[in-house]
Amino acid sequence: MKTSTLTSNLFDDNTLWNKLKDGDEKSFSILFERYYADLVRYGNSLSPFEEKVQDCIQDVFTDIWIYRNSLQSSVVVKAYLLSSVRKRIARLHERDHIFRKTASTDSIAFLLEFSVDHELLDEADDDAKEKIIHLNKLLNDLPARQKEALYLRYHQGLSVEQIAEMLDVNYQSASNLLHRGLMALRKDWKGSFSLFLLLSAIGF
Repeated sequence: MKTSTLTSNLFDDNTLWNKLKDGDEKSFSILFERYYADLVRYGNSLSPFEEKVQDCIQDVFTDIWIYRNSLQSSVVVKAYLLSSVRKRIARLHERDHIFRKTASTDSIAFLLEFSVDHELLDEADDDAKEKIIHLNKLLNDLPARQKEALYLRYHQGLSVEQIAEMLDVNYQSASNLLHRGLMALRKDWKGSFSLFLLLSAIGF
C-alpha cells in the first residue's frame, strides 16, 4: 500500500532509517517509495536490462530489511542506496559474463545520454538554445566515468567522498573526474547561463 505524500514528508531520511532498523515497516515503505524512481533511473544508466535493474533494486531493499539489525545507524541514505544498487549491478554483470570478470565496480559504464529540459529551452532565446544544446552534446561526449561523476554530483547531490566510495576510487581520483569533466565543458562553454545551473537542469 502506498504511503501518502503528507505522511512521508513528515520524516527525514535518518529518522526513517533508524525506525526501519527497529523493524518499522512503514518507514521501510516510505524510503522505498521516496527513492525507487531515482534508483531505477540510475540503474538504467548502468545496465540496458530494465527488468534486471528492477530486480537488483528489489534485492537491495530485501537485504536491507533482512539484515536491518546489522545496518549502521549513521548513513547518508540516498548515497547508501545508490551505492548498493551499483554494486548489485556490478555483481550481476560478473555473474552473467556481460563484462570481464572483476572484483571492482569499475567494469560498469555509464550508458544513458543526458538531454535538455524542454522548459529550459522554451524560456531561452535562439542563441541561448543553440549554446545549451551544444553544452548537452559536450556533456554526452565526456568519458563515461566523468559523466557519471557529474551526474552523481549535480543531479543526486552526492559529496566527493560519497562519489569516491560509489566509484570505488580514492577521494583525489573522484575529485579529478569532476575537475576534468568541468574543465572540458568550460573550455567550450561561452553561454551567459551559469554552467552549474545548467548541469542541474540537464537530465535524462
